[in-house]
Amino acid sequence: MKFYISTSGIKKVTISSSGKGAPATASRRVSSRTFLPVVLVLGILLPFLFVRIAFLVLESATACSSTIDCIGWRFFRGSDSSLKLRDELTRALAEATEGNVNNEEVNDSFNELVKDMTSKRQDLKAFAFKTKAMLSRMEQKVQSARQRESIYWHLASHGVPKSVHCLCLKLAEEYAVNAVARSRLPPPEYVSRLSDPSFHHLVLLTDNVLAASVAVSSTVQNSANPEKLVFHIVTDKKTYTPMHAWFAINSIKSAAVEVKGLHQYDWSQDVNVGVKEMLEIHRLIWSYYYNNLKEQDFEYNGEPKRYLEALSPSCLSLMNHLRIYIPELFPDLNKIVFLDDDTVVQRDISPLWDLDLEGKVIGAVNSLCGNDCCPGRKYKDYLNFSYPIISSNFDPDRCAWLYGMNVFDLEAWRGSNITASYRHWLKLSLQAGLALWYPGVIAPSLMAFEGHVHPIGPSFHVDGLGYRNPEVDRELLEAATVIHFSGPAKPWLEIALPEVRVLWNKHVNSSNKFIKKCRIMG
Repeated sequence: MKFYISTSGIKKVTISSSGKGAPATASRRVSSRTFLPVVLVLGILLPFLFVRIAFLVLESATACSSTIDCIGWRFFRGSDSSLKLRDELTRALAEATEGNVNNEEVNDSFNELVKDMTSKRQDLKAFAFKTKAMLSRMEQKVQSARQRESIYWHLASHGVPKSVHCLCLKLAEEYAVNAVARSRLPPPEYVSRLSDPSFHHLVLLTDNVLAASVAVSSTVQNSANPEKLVFHIVTDKKTYTPMHAWFAINSIKSAAVEVKGLHQYDWSQDVNVGVKEMLEIHRLIWSYYYNNLKEQDFEYNGEPKRYLEALSPSCLSLMNHLRIYIPELFPDLNKIVFLDDDTVVQRDISPLWDLDLEGKVIGAVNSLCGNDCCPGRKYKDYLNFSYPIISSNFDPDRCAWLYGMNVFDLEAWRGSNITASYRHWLKLSLQAGLALWYPGVIAPSLMAFEGHVHPIGPSFHVDGLGYRNPEVDRELLEAATVIHFSGPAKPWLEIALPEVRVLWNKHVNSSNKFIKKCRIMG
């Protein structure tokens, strides 16, 4: 008997008998070799078929009322269903983008959104709108949080660190009990230098002892001829004793340092009236913006940031506003370099006294850099060009020169009307409702010094290190003659940026006993 199995499938079975016959074992051996490949092929294909059918069943559950009715169709055309689902979702997202959302039905979290959608069995359009509403609310919360964080960050700049306050108290106490702290500044042998035009005169108007010490020490340390330097430090009555004590105890043998309090000046009646009037108008402008800030809901719209910058402590600082009266403060000087107290000198600044200002009053960094970019801000960042009196006199896109490290020709200043123009613009601002510019000394100074500015190289002065993200090239920063921590994040505050604060810290006299007692360096 013979048993045949077709290789293309079990289509025909033939059993025949032969007279000669064949051994039964041989027939069974042949059939096993033929059947084994079929079993192996089925063993490989069946798992893939099972997985495919399982996916089709899951897909059909979302679109078909009857899974069994959809399996056959999806087995051959499942990809068309995916494309259809994608198109529907794209259409729903487009409609949600163009439409308005109902904030009353906003879900607070993704889990709530999923629960809401599954329980109500809503369509893709509803899902897209609810998702948009949820993301919009989250974005508003994030922006509001950032705005409030910015407000708190600016408010932190108004405080006086405990360590800095401690230093003033300790120095004031030293002034009272130590005769050395009350010794004459400068020493008698240096007094003749105070009005000698052959020396390099620098002026600082400050009520911060620690900051003044860094500005002076960094200048002396990097000077090619420190014996030619004469520092004139003007401070208020409150800070006079600690300021005097510091420079009397930590005397600089090579340079001369004069410390003078405002109470020691004998100004004319006209200057006294002008100073009081100036301070009162600046205070009114400050109050105007402060009241506007209180009315803000702190939602992110960009304007509160300007108000905050305008309300910085420097905007109410008497010492900052007095810089417009430098010719009256130093009647015996002709050419000076002015330094803000939040500056650090990194290079020899003696070339500044050799600059020819070509008859101009002030030398300042305001030249263009690169492709028509300003090293600082533009006039439109300080002045309100919605007023005709501003727009008709100034160009909003003009680069504003930098205040903080400047060369002044005081002789040329005295022959100009700059101080009178400054006071004139203050009165016009008062008449216009205090809205011609943002508060501070920069805006009215830009207007008063208009036409009297001589540009100097941008490497002399790099500012903006007191802002959160200073956009300063590292190479330019290292090559700068003077770096300026303009902005709220002063280097003596905790909010200062560590990567630039180190440039200031290295000039703090950490070995001084008062610095150690007050833990200035942490």
